[in-house]
Amino acid sequence: MHDAAMTGAFHIHGAGRDSRWLVTCDHASNRVPDWVAGGDLGIAPADMARHIAYDVGAAGLSRALADRLGAPAILSDFSRLVIDPNRGEDDPTLIMRLYDGTVIPANRRLDAAGAQARLDRLHRPYHAALAVLAGQRDDRAICAIHSFTPQLQGRPPRPWQVAVLHSHRDSRLALPLIDRLRGMGFCVGDNQPYNGHLEGDSIDRHALATGRPNVLIELRNDLIATPEGQAAWAITLARALDGLLEAAGL
Repeated sequence: MHDAAMTGAFHIHGAGRDSRWLVTCDHASNRVPDWVAGGDLGIAPADMARHIAYDVGAAGLSRALADRLGAPAILSDFSRLVIDPNRGEDDPTLIMRLYDGTVIPANRRLDAAGAQARLDRLHRPYHAALAVLAGQRDDRAICAIHSFTPQLQGRPPRPWQVAVLHSHRDSRLALPLIDRLRGMGFCVGDNQPYNGHLEGDSIDRHALATGRPNVLIELRNDLIATPEGQAAWAITLARALDGLLEAAGL
């Protein structure tokens, strides 16, 4: 895999870097490949620009953070609405038909062969590449970057600026990171706005199953909607992650 190599499934940034950290961005892109419903899922462009299609700002933040850490990063190159790489293959939400009030017409009509093609050409190659990167060091640690919308339709506003999600099976890095970020003055969600463990998700598959240290960081997407915001948060997160592995004895 070459630095900044592009495929239909993923983009690698900083290949060959020697940091312990691997930065992952499961929901980096809102791209719909041409071979999927002619490149159009049947929803409005405004919806494709929303959080339902990808994690707004997460790609730029992931690249900037990887640069700060001297780490490689892997970013998906397809919309979560095409198929969600942060879901196990047998998860019923792997291919969403309705998301935050928006019906996805191309997914409602999807047959088994169409779903299989998305698995074979997108989901599985992304995870295969992630597994290779994760396995390049015996002491690899994973930092997963996501973003969340400030408010879902019909729901109250979300107050957190940043959140750290973690599984009950491994909170070795998450809990001290939460303490560090709160100590820096931020409103930090602890397994909010989502629970941190979903069987078969990326962290479960590439970190929990192998015993790798891991953190999953969620940024409120209005804070990282611009390159300036992404750069600023990359500095903040790199500072918060500095020495975290060693302090946790990992």
